[in-house]
Amino acid sequence: MAERYNVLFLCTGNRARSIVAEAILRHRGRPQFAAFSAGSRPQGEVHPFALKMLAKAGIATEGLRSKSWEEFARADAPKMGFVITLCDRAAKETCPVWPGEPLKAHWSVRDPGDAEDKAELERMFREVFQILDRRICRLLSLPLANLDKLAIQKEIDRIEHE
Repeated sequence: MAERYNVLFLCTGNRARSIVAEAILRHRGRPQFAAFSAGSRPQGEVHPFALKMLAKAGIATEGLRSKSWEEFARADAPKMGFVITLCDRAAKETCPVWPGEPLKAHWSVRDPGDAEDKAELERMFREVFQILDRRICRLLSLPLANLDKLAIQKEIDRIEHE
């Protein structure tokens, strides 16, 4: 595989989970990884608790925005090495054809925006952050340069269950 990897995280609304994953990978993965996020039906805004959780963790939030996955399906879009769905709805949708024939995985993560009150919202965002941080650290630990595409696919599929 390449020496630099573009990773696209997808959720339906691109407002919480995929945004958090993008920010964590941007923070932890440079210079080997470039992170992006998008949604099939973007909400147009980033959830305020996502921004709060990231800032609390010391992770930059500048430039994060809710955007359509169509941005990444265009011919002039960055070629993705990986496309990772985080919500079950996005995983079941018919995705665009991604330039670059990326490896695909599904890392199911519960939507923290479904919380009923502020305390539950904070708890769920903290949980989502911890799950995504652990999975992204696992992705970063893979010896990608030493693995073929099939081996990498098996590894990224297993990350959800570790």
